Formats: sequence, C-alpha cells, structure tokens
Amino acid sequence: MATPSEASESSLSKQYDPSEVEPRLYATWRDAGYFKPRAGARGEPFSVVLPPPNVTGRLHMGHALTATIEDCLVRWHRMRGFDTVWLPGTDHAGIATQIMVERELQRENTTRLELGRDAFLERVWAWKHEHSGLIDQQHERLGASMDWERYRFTMDEVASTAVREAFCRLHEQGLIYRAYRLINWDYASQTALSDLEVEHEERQGSLWHLAYPVEGSDDKLVVATTRPETMLGDTGVAVHPDDPRYRHLIGKRVVLPLVGRPVPIVGDAQLVDMEFGTGAVKVTPAHDFNDFETGKRHDLEVVQVIDFDGKLCAPAPEAFHGLSVTEGRRAVVDALDAAGALVKVEPHRLNVGVSQRTSVVVEPLPSTQWYVRVESLAQKALDAVRTGQTTIIPQARTADYYRWMENIHDWCISRQLWWGHRIPAWHCRDCGHITVSRADATACDRCGSSEIAQDDDVLDTWFSSGLWPLTTLGWPKNQTEVARFYPTSLMETGWDILFFWVARMMMFGLHFTGQVPFRTVFLHSMVLGPDGQKMSKTRRNVVDPVGLIDQYGADALRFYLCTMAGQDSGIVFSEARVEGYRNFCTKLWNAARFGLMHIAEVDAEDFVDRLERDDIELSPADRWILARSLSTSVEVATLLSEWRLDLAAHRAYQFVWRELCDWYLELAKQSFRSDPDSATARAARGSLALALDLVLRTLHPMIPFITEEIWQRIPRRDGGAPSLMLAAYPEVTQWRGEGAERQPVRMAGPWREVGAFLEDARTRQACEDMPCLTELVSAVRMLCAESRVPAGKSVPVCVRAPSDALRARLERIRERAEFVGRFSAFELLASETEPPSPCASAVIEGGIEVFVPLADLVDLAEERGRLDKAIAKAERDLAAVRGKLANERFVSRAPADVVDKERAREAELTAAIAKQRAMRERLAG
Repeated sequence: MATPSEASESSLSKQYDPSEVEPRLYATWRDAGYFKPRAGARGEPFSVVLPPPNVTGRLHMGHALTATIEDCLVRWHRMRGFDTVWLPGTDHAGIATQIMVERELQRENTTRLELGRDAFLERVWAWKHEHSGLIDQQHERLGASMDWERYRFTMDEVASTAVREAFCRLHEQGLIYRAYRLINWDYASQTALSDLEVEHEERQGSLWHLAYPVEGSDDKLVVATTRPETMLGDTGVAVHPDDPRYRHLIGKRVVLPLVGRPVPIVGDAQLVDMEFGTGAVKVTPAHDFNDFETGKRHDLEVVQVIDFDGKLCAPAPEAFHGLSVTEGRRAVVDALDAAGALVKVEPHRLNVGVSQRTSVVVEPLPSTQWYVRVESLAQKALDAVRTGQTTIIPQARTADYYRWMENIHDWCISRQLWWGHRIPAWHCRDCGHITVSRADATACDRCGSSEIAQDDDVLDTWFSSGLWPLTTLGWPKNQTEVARFYPTSLMETGWDILFFWVARMMMFGLHFTGQVPFRTVFLHSMVLGPDGQKMSKTRRNVVDPVGLIDQYGADALRFYLCTMAGQDSGIVFSEARVEGYRNFCTKLWNAARFGLMHIAEVDAEDFVDRLERDDIELSPADRWILARSLSTSVEVATLLSEWRLDLAAHRAYQFVWRELCDWYLELAKQSFRSDPDSATARAARGSLALALDLVLRTLHPMIPFITEEIWQRIPRRDGGAPSLMLAAYPEVTQWRGEGAERQPVRMAGPWREVGAFLEDARTRQACEDMPCLTELVSAVRMLCAESRVPAGKSVPVCVRAPSDALRARLERIRERAEFVGRFSAFELLASETEPPSPCASAVIEGGIEVFVPLADLVDLAEERGRLDKAIAKAERDLAAVRGKLANERFVSRAPADVVDKERAREAELTAAIAKQRAMRERLAG
C-alpha cells in the first residue's frame, strides 16, 4: 500500500467509486497477508470459524449478514492486537448437492442408478469443482478478511480423517449403534432424515371414524384416525384401561375390515386420550412413531404397508399395490364405505411432517439405521451453558437451547445417499459381523473373512459439520493449531440452526476435547423479504446481496446489516436504508475531501505530541470535536464488546453525520478563513486530521473499504501500520475513577495520553457549551422554516437567559453561533426586556428563550392571509372528520383500520391547527 507520505500527496476523487476501490484494496490486503494470524500479536487469540455455506450455493442475505457481523468483530479484534484468525470453508451439503446433480442427470435422460456409484461420485466432484469458488468470490466482494490459506471443505482429506476418527471413537465407546426402529423417510430423495430435518405444517385434514368388528360378537369398536390408508397395517387397537366404555374389551380381538386379520385390543394409558375422537385408537407400529413405541410395550407385530418409494405394498391387499399414499387413502376410504365400515368423517386440523429439502410429506417407516446415543453428550452440553463456559446471545435463546437439549432423542446419522462421508463399517458376508475401522478394512476383524462390503449409507451432513471447529484447525493430527486457537472465541450464526448445528458442535467439542468449542454463541435473526415474508423464489422477494454491492457498494450494505444485527425477530429488508447508508458513505467521503484541502501539510506526530504536552491553543470547537471523537470511539468499543453492533453503528453514524459534518466542519471554516499560519488555523487543521483518524479507525470494522481509502491519504500518527486494518483501535487501556465518574486516562491508537485533555476545565466547558450552540442554531432554523423566511436569508436573533451562568454561556458561544447560524445580529436581552414584535419564539434547554424578529423578514400581511386560509381549511377538514367519527354507523361498520386512520387524522389536524394559530398570533404585531 502507499506510504503515508505518498498517499497524502494524492487527493480524493470527486466521487467515491466502490467498483474501483473495493477489488483493488481487497487484493492488496490478501496479497500482503494481512488476513493471517500474527504470532507476534498480543498473544491472546481471537478465533472464529465461518459457518460453512453449501458448496452449491450463492451468497444470500443470511450469508451476507453472517459475514458482515463476523468480519466486523474479526477486524476489531485484529486492530486491538489479538492473535486473530477467521477460518473459511464450505459444506458438501449431502442431500442438497445430490439433488442438484440428479436434476442435471434427469435433463440428460439418465439417473445415478444407471451411472453407478463411482461414476456418479466422479460427476458430483466435477460439479463441486465447477461451482465451489462462486460463494468464496462473493465473500471477497463483501470484504470478508478470512485466512484463505486455511480454507477447509467438509469432505477434504483433513475433514474426512476427522470424521472417521470421531465415528470410530464413538463406536468404540458404545455411543454409535445400529437399531431397527421407525425413521423419517423422504421418498423423494430416498433417504432417512433426522427429526430436525422435518418441518411441521398445519393443514386441513379429516378424522375418519371406522368400525372394527369385535371377534366372536356382534359388537363393533369404532376408532378415529387421520390416516385411514394405514389401517391395512394395523396390528392392534388401544383403549384407555380406565375407560368404562371399553375396559371390558381389553384382551379381546377385532377383525380388520378389508384385510380380515384379527388384532388384539390392548389397554394403554400413554397412547390413548379418552376425550379425543372415540377414545379407541388404531395401532400401526410400522407407520407412526407413537404406535411404534406402543407396539414395543405390547409386543405387537410390525406390518409395513407403505414402501420406501412412497407407495402402498404387500402385505396390503393387492388391489391397493402401487398406489401413492394420497391415492391409497381415497381407495381405502371408498372400500371401507362400500364394506359398511366407514361410520363418519369430520374436518380436522393436523400437523404434517414435511421434508425440509424436498417438501414432500415424510413417511414414518421401519428401518435399520445408525444412531448416536446422545444423552450423556447432551448433558455435558447443557452443563457447559448453565455454568457459563459458553454464553448464548441473545439470552432469550438460552431457554430454547435448554428445552431442546433436555428433550433430545438419539440421533439418526445414516443417510441413504451416495454423496457424503461413507460410513466406515464393513459387513461380513460369512459371519454377519460389522467391522468399524479408521482405515479401509480388507478382512472381517472377527472371522478374518475377506468377503466384506462397506456399508452403503453415508453420514448425516451435520455429523461432519458438528466437528467444524476442530476440523478447521486440523484435528486430530494438528494439535498445535488446536492448542493455539481452540476453544474458538465466537460462533456467529442464525438462530434457526441453533439445534441443527450449534448443539451438535457443543456435544462433539466437549466429548472429544473436554472443552467447549466456542466461548460465545451470537445468534442473528432471519433476513426477510421487503414484504416481511421469508425470502423464496416462489414469492419473488429474494434480494441478491451481490446486486446490492454492485449498485451501492459493499460498505453501504455492510453498514446496513450492522444496524440490523441486534434484532431478535425477523429482519425486514429495506433497500431504501441501504441507499441511505450509501449516502452516509458519500457524506464521509466529502468530509474527507474537504478536510484534505486543509490538512494535507499537518504534521500529525508533532500535533499529538504538543496536544499531550498541552502546548497548543485549541478553540472550544476543536476541544469539543476531539473530546467527542474520543468518547465516540470509547462508546463504540464498549458496544462492540457487548455484541451490540447495531447500536455501535448508530452511534458512529450520529457522530459522523450530526457532529463532525453538520457542526464541526462548519465551525472549522471560521478558523480556516483566518491567516493559514495563525495558531487558530494550525490548531483546527491538526484537530480535524486527528478527528478523522480517530473516526476512520472507529468505523473501519464496519465499513473497511472507504475508511482504508481515506486513511491512506490523511496525515496520521500510524505507529508504523501499513494498513488501517493493522492500525491500533482507539480503545481505553487505562481508566480513572468508578461508575459515572470513570474517565479514560490512556488509550491505544494515534492519541494515547488523553487523561489530562479530558479533565481540562477548558475541554469540559467546551463540551458543556456546544449543545447550547447546536440547539440554539437549530431552533432558529426551525422558526425560520415555520415562518416561511426565505431560505438562506440572514436573520437577527435575540436571546434571553434565566440565569447569569446561562448568560455567560451565551456570551461564550455568541461568535460561533453567529458564524455557523449566519445571523445578521445576535442580541442578549436583559431578563426584563421584551423582544421585538412580531417575532417567532422558542424555548431551548435550560429555559433559554430564542426570538426571531419577523418584521423585516416576511410580508406580514401576506403571511397572515395565508395562515387564515390554511386554518379555515384545516378546521373544515377537522369538522368533516369529527362528523364521521360521531356517526355510530360508520364507526361500527367500517373496517377497524379505516376508523383508526380517521382518528389519527383528527389528532393530526388538531395539532396542525394549534400550531398554525400560534404562528398567526406571532404575526399579530
């Protein structure tokens, strides 16, 4: 990068061009190695792992929010001297990637089955290599300062070694096992799903009442069900043992209509709610999770009548074979009706499990799968949060974490896919034993037979993702990096994967290392479309962050996302706000351009040295802006330490726009108009240069590109840092006092010894006087606007103070107020002196009265006439609105929002009339 002396010789272009600046600066940072951890840093590590986006993906708003928050915190810690590393990578995304490649094959009129496993996997790897770089390039567009040399992919050699090691250890410890039980089956992708991969939707359905004949009698037992098609696989009927209606039937059997199979009637208090339906429940262990557990309690047979292709199958009657579940339901209901077994049908709302990936209704089916026994793992993860080893932010999400971990079930980790980590287990054809091995097995470890075959299934994607904080550091082989950066400092991600991913990382991290994987979990909300709905292609409300970067620049998007980072509810996207923050960047750029016209020759080193020695005469405005620059840096740093990026961004915004640009730059012009060699001008130039340096350092973590581009050109005391991202952040290193009296004494950054300056009576007085000045000038501007004084016209001002102290303050700010407010006169009235009439007036803080004489500023007669007409019209409008609201038919029949609008209109008109009458009275003369 340019040296400070070289950079200061070149001025800023008239307009900031993100498309030129951003790629140039990013390449410079990356090529110079600034993203790598620095061994010679403070020594305290700050490590973050990027939640690995799917290798198939494009950068979406959720990715952009994550990357912005993480980069802001990483840059902040890097500037503070931490041994900082941000670890990037991508996820192989088993189901999602396989689905995309299979769709591609479908367009070629072939399938993975026709290709075979090896050829299909070659095709997926080729597809991965073709697409994997896109999201990385988009992260670069956003300014993400990741250490790209540490890039990890969840199926690379390092990750694959870690996955096998973890699987084998858990198996050796008895925590991984195989079991035949009910699973969530996605027939579209032909794989089992974990509970978390099933989303529940409320849908309108029906409750069918079916009559089952009681064997050996004329009685019939009526059951109520939402799934009549599964009655073909019923192996029992349950009633409550305390239900007097059915107690006598327990131990007897009913005969299934259409099938003719007798099944037992069992008493079960866990399954049956006597108040629901008929109080008798059909039991189908093969197709319902509750029924499966009931079947185990009563030793009922498991009869599967829905196959893995989602169609009805034997042993159901042949007439139903090959029908989909929906078709089978209609056919079974029709057959039951014809057989006289359908008693009645009622509408019923029910929850339906849907595959998160394919959106098909998930079928509970019996199957042998691999599971992780999670009870002991979950308990450690629970205890770690309860004892404060890991903190979840926002705190409200901690209760969600507890609730889920306390009710966790064993985790089904096998998937019937080809893309993923193949389970390292080999089945022996001779003795049936399963050999689990870290290396590819060649023989059965029980009988020695070479007739073995590896398990066809792959591991759930979340198994490898659950090891992410370890695999990104090279575990289990690279213990040096693990010792240096583990536990990681921060896990920042969306709250929607707290259970999918965060909980699993907690369980694995604690189990394999004895330590939590991260000290803090910072959860952000989902970014919603402009319509407040979840972004989706079908709703056409998806916002492309790269398109926003093209239009507004990365800094504008980043600053917007920072301001949204504190919301715990959904973030409704607003492009207008992104545009607004582009305007903020433009404001900062123009301020720097103005400053560089005056500060190019400032010796920043000498200015700060003299400032620390109190060897320079500063104006009150200089003292105020320097004190406000310091306090803003301190406040922003405090807010960042509390994970409140939103408030930090708002605070920095207010300082730049409202204090630096709106007030100080205007006041500095007064100093710059004097002799350029005067002490006043030199002090103002030095103060502006230092204030810019401080604010650029403060803002850099949030908007890195524009701040770096400006910082390279201003005179500064950089301590040898070649880049702003390596310059010291202005944070307090020593305090004095406690509580509200606490005061910075020493800070990092360009200005270290700040205590004497901040405690100086002149600085305190300048900071106390300045709000009076800004409020006074603002009040005058408001009065002129309300009184329709022509814009830009100089006006006389009279003020009256209620105390000698405030009168003295007005005397001190008189000259600056006249200059920045462009007053033609500034008169301090004695307490008993009446102001000129007519005039506009206001009262500001402390009871100071402000008057603007209007006689020579506006045409009084014309303005009186205008106000009379406006008041008359507003009163007519108000009478009409009140007439509507007095009409009982209107209030009772009109939509509530229409009535509310009329009431709001009434309040608005009432306030407007009062204001106009007050203005009219001012002009009475």
